[in-house]
Amino acid sequence: MKAEIVSIGTELLLGEIVDTNASYIASRLPALGIDLYYMHQVGDNLDRLLEVYHRALERSDLILSTGGLGPTEDDLTREVVARALGEEMSIDPQLERELRQFFGQRALNMPENNLKQAMLIPSARSIPNPVGTAPGWWAEKDGNIIVAMPGPPRELHQMWENQVAPELRKRSDGGILVSRTFKITGISEGGVDEMCGDLKKSANPTVGVYAKPDGIHVRIAAKARDEQKAAALLDPVEARIRDTFANNLWGTDDETMQAHVGKLLTDRGLTLATMESCTGGLLASTITDVPGSSTYFRGGLVTYATDVKAAHGVDPQLIEKHGVISEEVAAAMALAARTELGADIGIGITGVAGPSEQEGKPVGTVFVTVDHKSKRHSHTGKYPGGRIDIKNRIVATTLFQVRRLLLELDGIETSNWRR
Repeated sequence: MKAEIVSIGTELLLGEIVDTNASYIASRLPALGIDLYYMHQVGDNLDRLLEVYHRALERSDLILSTGGLGPTEDDLTREVVARALGEEMSIDPQLERELRQFFGQRALNMPENNLKQAMLIPSARSIPNPVGTAPGWWAEKDGNIIVAMPGPPRELHQMWENQVAPELRKRSDGGILVSRTFKITGISEGGVDEMCGDLKKSANPTVGVYAKPDGIHVRIAAKARDEQKAAALLDPVEARIRDTFANNLWGTDDETMQAHVGKLLTDRGLTLATMESCTGGLLASTITDVPGSSTYFRGGLVTYATDVKAAHGVDPQLIEKHGVISEEVAAAMALAARTELGADIGIGITGVAGPSEQEGKPVGTVFVTVDHKSKRHSHTGKYPGGRIDIKNRIVATTLFQVRRLLLELDGIETSNWRR
């Protein structure tokens, strides 16, 4: 089954929102045995939408659209699907009752323009939307399937998981694609690519190498008639990857570095504390995104101003001698965090997130220290990009450094992160 995705909404073209719906759907089609060939973003314009739909109907078996199912004049998905299939819309009595009940249960008066959300065409049936007012459409005609889903991600996800995906799974007769992702730190993208060697020459499974914020990813994917056969093709490749990258392989699939570091701390019964300057508490926030982080995270200090650093244990004379943006101050911050908050490991971060240089040091300069009573790691970096990008990179690098120190406390050596 060949598919394409149509994301509808002028706000997408203006950059006001990011099209997460398309990536959500695309990531779930391989497991259903559906091949995705095209993706579009189209504004709320009837003629341009019709053009995209007519082209899609000529070359694809399945069209998956998101957005444009609201009650306003610029919500055009129903009108476009009706015209593309050459049919007339009419109000479905059952949908109208459900819509009025939805508003009535919330003690709200239903605006009459919401009635367009009760429209159907002969070739379509509604897809229930228990968390919103916009039911989806499942339309079938002349061998084509059109699935129109709402734009709000919460509504789309619920509709996809409970209604759309189960139905598509029944219809698909293609092979199943199963993939696994392995996350590597301490080796550059080119180095990882070289180390994969002849694995990349395979046609099934395929092997790809990608640079990501949390390291270098190696993605392997196999296609077979069923999930078990595809998984069997992946198993020997996974064994090779694990053997090749050993301790530099830190996670798989959806695992995050903050969760990985949290598990390492928990397994060793160690605690962590932070003192941040240029990251403004982002590291502490990232660490506490993990459920159960209270078992190993003692707390964090955001010492943005110089005098606040001094108030929390950083020697003012050290600051005067080396400057706030220095390896020496980062080390003093890490030690102060560890001792003041009673943790086993302290982290100190100081740097220049932008938009202008400080103390003669360019934007993107960062000093990170991870301090344990028996071992200390200091890292100096220079990161490109804007303020938010730099802060995110600093947090990712710091977590890598924590992992490195924890493994070395156990006598396990890893390559230093140098990307």
